[in-house]
Amino acid sequence: MRRRLVSLAAILAVVAPGGSVWAVSPEAAPVPVAVASAPALPQAAPLQGAPVADLVARVDIPWSRFQLDNGLTVIVHEDRKAPVVAVSIWYNVGSKDEPAGSTGFAHLFEHLMFGGSENSPQSHIQAMSAAGATGLNGTTWFDRTNYFQTVPTPALEQTLFLESDRMGYLLGQVGQDVLDLQRGVVQNEKRQRDNQPYGLASYAQQEALFPEGHPYRHSTIGSMADLDAASLETVRDWFRDNYGPNNAVLVLSGDIDEATARTLTQRYFGTIPRGPVNVPAGADIPTLAAPVEQVLRDRVASTRISRAWVVPGMLDPDAVPLSVGASILGGLASSRLDNALVRGDQTATSVSAGAQGFHRLGFFSYSANVKPGGDAAAVAARMDAILADLIANGPTQDEIDRVVTQYAARRIQGLEQVNGKASALAEGQLYAGDPDFYKTELRAYAAVTPTQVQAAMQRWLSRPVYRQIVEPGEREAYVEAAAAPSGATPVEATVIQRVARDPMPAIGDVSNIDFPDVQRTTLSNGIEVVYARSTTVPVTRVAVEFDAGYAADESNTLGVHSMMLTLMEEGTTTRDSNALAEARERLGASVNLGASMDRTAASLTAVTTNLDPSLVLLSDVVRNPAFAPAEVERLRAQRLAGLANEKTQPGALAARALPPLIYGEASPYGRPFAGTGTEESIRALTREDLIAEHAAWVRPDNARIFVVSDLPLAELAPRLERAFGDWRAPAAPRGTKAFPADIPATSARIVLIDRPQSPQSLIYGGAVLPLSGTDDLLSLQAANSVLGTDFLSRINADLRETRGWSYGVRGTVSSLQHRLPYIVNAPVQANRTGESIAALIAQYERFLTEDGVTAEELERTINGDTRGLAGSYETSAQILGALRSNALYGRPDDYQETLASRTRALTAADMDAAARAVIDPSRFVWVVVGDAAVVQPQLEALGLPVEVRPAQ
Repeated sequence: MRRRLVSLAAILAVVAPGGSVWAVSPEAAPVPVAVASAPALPQAAPLQGAPVADLVARVDIPWSRFQLDNGLTVIVHEDRKAPVVAVSIWYNVGSKDEPAGSTGFAHLFEHLMFGGSENSPQSHIQAMSAAGATGLNGTTWFDRTNYFQTVPTPALEQTLFLESDRMGYLLGQVGQDVLDLQRGVVQNEKRQRDNQPYGLASYAQQEALFPEGHPYRHSTIGSMADLDAASLETVRDWFRDNYGPNNAVLVLSGDIDEATARTLTQRYFGTIPRGPVNVPAGADIPTLAAPVEQVLRDRVASTRISRAWVVPGMLDPDAVPLSVGASILGGLASSRLDNALVRGDQTATSVSAGAQGFHRLGFFSYSANVKPGGDAAAVAARMDAILADLIANGPTQDEIDRVVTQYAARRIQGLEQVNGKASALAEGQLYAGDPDFYKTELRAYAAVTPTQVQAAMQRWLSRPVYRQIVEPGEREAYVEAAAAPSGATPVEATVIQRVARDPMPAIGDVSNIDFPDVQRTTLSNGIEVVYARSTTVPVTRVAVEFDAGYAADESNTLGVHSMMLTLMEEGTTTRDSNALAEARERLGASVNLGASMDRTAASLTAVTTNLDPSLVLLSDVVRNPAFAPAEVERLRAQRLAGLANEKTQPGALAARALPPLIYGEASPYGRPFAGTGTEESIRALTREDLIAEHAAWVRPDNARIFVVSDLPLAELAPRLERAFGDWRAPAAPRGTKAFPADIPATSARIVLIDRPQSPQSLIYGGAVLPLSGTDDLLSLQAANSVLGTDFLSRINADLRETRGWSYGVRGTVSSLQHRLPYIVNAPVQANRTGESIAALIAQYERFLTEDGVTAEELERTINGDTRGLAGSYETSAQILGALRSNALYGRPDDYQETLASRTRALTAADMDAAARAVIDPSRFVWVVVGDAAVVQPQLEALGLPVEVRPAQ
């Protein structure tokens, strides 16, 4: 890798003066922010992007297909951009195939598939982590179960061996102990979902929409009772009936060709015998006999009103028109529901609409969260009237064009990752028998007309509707799992005859990554541009970054920075909120304002065809926010509703409580990392505060621009110069942040936030480390991979994989520029809260004293961290993130290329020393969000001081 400095003058010299293919209207030129209230300003001329047909033509995934004698369908996509291969296997079985009394089996079996197989008894995750897999996971849905990972090319053979072993040789590894453990893990996953606000609403909706016995009536996660009843033999039968090679599609996408794929798949999968043919359950599209309305109560901050119908599935000609109609109704940022209820009469704080297409049928739904104190009945009537008008009069062509452009742009961006392409091919093959089905969908989107959208909505949404209202109140009693599940009773099961296979192939040498060359230039006003090239897809990503972040908030104006960013997205001096939304949609571009604790960024992702007008839009948002008084008040009301909602969410409650407990309230880090402020500070904010915040932080002398694009820097620099080169700093002084030299000492204690009716407790604890983000953290992060972040870390292996008390536990060194916190996040079943904290403390104390990194853990960590580098910088988004983090933490441009050699040099002693020098569990403050009536006695038994706080 080489570092290059490029002269902007030299670049401009080779660009023809008439090279621009776009024009900026005078109204779009940068103008100062107006301080006083003013009448509505003239709106800038609409920005136009490339025709949709041009975008659609860019979406292409070449493939070849063959089938083994045992029925396994294999699809190969060759992409040599990086030495990685995505291995994605989709089984034609999902929750709709579950018989009565066996709900949740498909998902439960997905978990069992990760427990190892007959010829690789270690955890599949453990084996794949050591192989350097990235994007490793599995998912279950109504129609399918899939497993996927992206691996370095030298690890491909071992990966295929492991996938084939769990397809053909699994059951000898699935015993009663494995079943009981994963049953507990799945039930904790269910508790974690159900514990969220509105978490029980979807169960009621499915049961109301479908008659008894319909295959789509039950949730994929299943019921506690059916999970309790899952016996070893019934689970094994599920595998025998559904996991044969003739019921699967295997996609290999990346650094591979068809000839190699034929050889390897025959070698590893060819001897697996065919299984039964799974004929997906018949599933008609039910119509309610009459409208159904249900009122539910939950511990929520605002009333949610929703409507739903069952509609045709993804293969039906009406699927695309319904999807487009849903986007126009409530999916676009400029949707009709948004314009009427959120921006217009401001009776709702948020709205949504969507059409989910599955194999046999789909769901069309829309919803609104009522503004606290608002008239829910009036909002319901208004949202129904908006749908009725859309059905009666149809959409406009411009609305359709915006939906389709956005859809096509996202498809193009999805082509960058080899696993994303694998998923598109697998889905088409599984459901339509055609890997090119994504093209069929794209053509349908590009050709859809207002008449087709209107007709589809009239046809399906004029039928009786399911109406649901979720009001604030007390939940119904939660249906818990049995203390002694019937399926856990050992019964004699068939003895599995293991089949000997050839030894598992070794992983070859994995070469070091070749990170893209980093180039730099400087705009005429002094803004530095940091650039890297990625030519996989015609996409450009830009981040205009400012040294600010939520740490820029003063203690008496918490939330002002995030409010400023929110307002910047809601109108400029020449484009109001709706005009901005429509402009993004017409270009298929995303323009987002966001912040971490240390940095603020305005980010653009655009198809390069539409880059020029997209940069006009980005520049307008960054430089010319209007902070219109009406918008300030609208967004203030939304923020206050959001803060009320935070008080109902376990994660938000914990994250709000912990920072001041460990940093002290005087530190810029001693406030909630979400940056949303407090009710008092948000109520007190003025428009002048927002204008002053923008002047202090969002300015050219505080900015740096990061770009990753398929275009060379010589073509990008003039575009960036036009967008930002004439931007001048205001007279106001630039903002500064002050971090105290000392952090208050902490000692072990517990703060319990009482959230009644919580089936699960969230444990969120930690302390501030004597380190900063600019320090060399390689040894510490490697040690903490063993202790806290890896799936097989000590704490996750204990609480999830051994005890089954949690769906997942992590302990992380959080990435901040200055003093770093170490934070443990552990959602656990409520009746194990105290024991879980005790187990966590014991794991940390043991690791940090006599039981450090083992030889096996050292090898796994080094192999996983080095082999996984190739897949860690596959996309332009990953490269952009690396450029930004290198700048934030003061790293050299070739930092990523040094990681492999530095990691291979680590020793267990290095890792132990790094962790033991800074992590001290005796200083951890533990925040617990849970039902005090259930967990307080458990916590008091630990012998630590316990403080109880109300959630409100």
